[in-house]
Amino acid sequence: MQLFYNPNIKSEDTAFTFDSNESKHIIKVLRKKIGDELWITNGEGILFEAKIVDDNIKKCAVELISSKKTHSKSHWLHMAVAPTKMNDRFEWFLEKATEIGVDEITPIICDRSERKIIKLDRMYRVLESAMKQSLQTLLPKLNEPITLKEFLDQPVSGLQFIAHCEESERHELKRRVAADQDITILIGPEGDFSPEEIKKAMDSGYAPVAMGKTRLRTETAAIVACTIVASINNG
Repeated sequence: MQLFYNPNIKSEDTAFTFDSNESKHIIKVLRKKIGDELWITNGEGILFEAKIVDDNIKKCAVELISSKKTHSKSHWLHMAVAPTKMNDRFEWFLEKATEIGVDEITPIICDRSERKIIKLDRMYRVLESAMKQSLQTLLPKLNEPITLKEFLDQPVSGLQFIAHCEESERHELKRRVAADQDITILIGPEGDFSPEEIKKAMDSGYAPVAMGKTRLRTETAAIVACTIVASINNG
C-alpha cells in the first residue's frame, strides 16, 4: 500500500484532481493508469479509497470510492521541544515522533538554546513524508516557535511534565504517565533548562520527570518520551 497526501480533499467529495506535480509523479514515475486504485489521506485522520479515471500527466483525476475515519486515539500527545543545534537531529525527532504517533509539536526557545531561528517549511515536509511512509492518516500539528515563557503562559489540559537533568527529586516518566490522558511534555536544549525555567514550569503545574538513569540528547529524550506514552496507551 502506498499512501498519498492532499489536504484539500474533504470527506464529502466524490472526485478529486491532483495538481501537475503530483499528477506527474503518479502517472509518469509510478506508472499508474486508468482503473488503478489509490489510497489518499487529507492529514485529518481520514483515509480515502480512490480510482483513477483520467491518467492525464498534468491533471490526474480520481473517483473517490469511499472514506473512513481511521484515527481515533483516546489521548493527545503534545511535545514541546527545544530545537537542536544541528537541523538534521531535530528533523530525525520529527520523523520518528510522527511514526510513533505524536499529535502536536511546538518548538520552544529556551535560555540555553543554541538555535533560535526555525524554518518550518522543511519541518512540514519531514512530517508529511513520515506520515505517508508510516501509513498514518493524521498529520501532526506543528506550531510556530515560541519562547518557553510564552508557552508556559498558555492554558494546557491533561498531564504536564518537564524532563530535566538537575539533581533534584524527579520521578521516571513511565511511572507518571496514565493511559487515555492528554499529555504535554517539555524537553529542553542540549544545555538543559535553566533553574529559573524549571521553577517556572513547576510553578505552572509541570511535574519534573526523568527518562532513565542516563543523560540523553534532546532528540533522544523526546523520542523516549513519545515511546513511553505510546507503550502505555497501546499496551
